[in-house]
Amino acid sequence: MSELSTGESSESPEPSGSSEVRRRPGRRPGSADTRGQILAAARETFAEKGFDKATIRGIARQAGVDPALVHHYFSGKEGMFVEAMDLPITPDIVLSAVTAVPREQAAERLVRLILTITADAGARQPVLALVRTAMTNEQMVVTIREFLGQALLGRVGEALDVPPVRMEAAFAQMFGVVLVRYVLKLEPLASVDIEDLVKLLTPTIQGYLDPPR
Repeated sequence: MSELSTGESSESPEPSGSSEVRRRPGRRPGSADTRGQILAAARETFAEKGFDKATIRGIARQAGVDPALVHHYFSGKEGMFVEAMDLPITPDIVLSAVTAVPREQAAERLVRLILTITADAGARQPVLALVRTAMTNEQMVVTIREFLGQALLGRVGEALDVPPVRMEAAFAQMFGVVLVRYVLKLEPLASVDIEDLVKLLTPTIQGYLDPPR
């Protein structure tokens, strides 16, 4: 005899002590896609407000999640920016590299790190794509400038006690080399071995990092 022939309803009333709790409206809890939702919100927020004015709380609000989840998935605003823009390196890695050696070796470490990372096509493409976007998007220019000034060059310069203008000049030198090597592909610079470039560029970059005489 089937269960329906007993005359009992096929749907039992919910017990008053049921462990199931109806979902209440509010912020979404963590899920398989929460990280992606936060990154999407971060891209939108950084694009609209720039790096300086974007906040963890504002990005969390945009993603519809609790700010604690943002901290769970990302190492602060800098880490979120790096991942949102798909950058190949974090400020923390650069800072660790140049402060883990004596000051007179900092330039060699920095030059080798940048040249090694950008040698990988998959790593440098997001950076070049960001530069292309900035060429036609003034807000992106502001965002990149704020990130570089505050999160990267500012922190490294402070750690090494290098004035901002000298730190920016060192960055400009290295960035120019990367563009000529991989965008213009000017020979022989485009094909020269990384270690040869390290030897060539280190004295110049070290000159920016050393205290003025």
